[in-house]
Amino acid sequence: MAGHLATRRWGEYLAETYGITAGGAAVLMVLWADGESKHSHLAARCAIRPATLTGVVDTLERAGLVERVPAPEDRRVTLVALTESGAAIAEELHVRAHSRQGLRPITSIDADPAKEQVIRDFLVEMITRLSDPKETNGI
Repeated sequence: MAGHLATRRWGEYLAETYGITAGGAAVLMVLWADGESKHSHLAARCAIRPATLTGVVDTLERAGLVERVPAPEDRRVTLVALTESGAAIAEELHVRAHSRQGLRPITSIDADPAKEQVIRDFLVEMITRLSDPKETNGI
């Protein structure tokens, strides 16, 4: 329930502030971190199906946040790249995601680093296990 509510709140923030979806934000942040990318690699990094990614990239392209460019080594291959506007938004999202700037504490956990570390370790382990297609323990 907490994950669902946090995801909903994040989606509302992205839509109101930048006019993008959570999937669009993931694309921008991956491109900001990795640089221009092939569609298949970008889909894998964003945990989005390639067919779904096409629509996300189309929307971001119409908004002027990404562009499709020919790959220098093979002009038949198209890469997805950030525009200046897309890079600016991705950088803002990176700063927001990696700092507490502008965020008020949600619970007493925010005031206790030991509790925060236990929860962080649990979530990292959960993400790691659920990201492994061979892992079926607990599902």
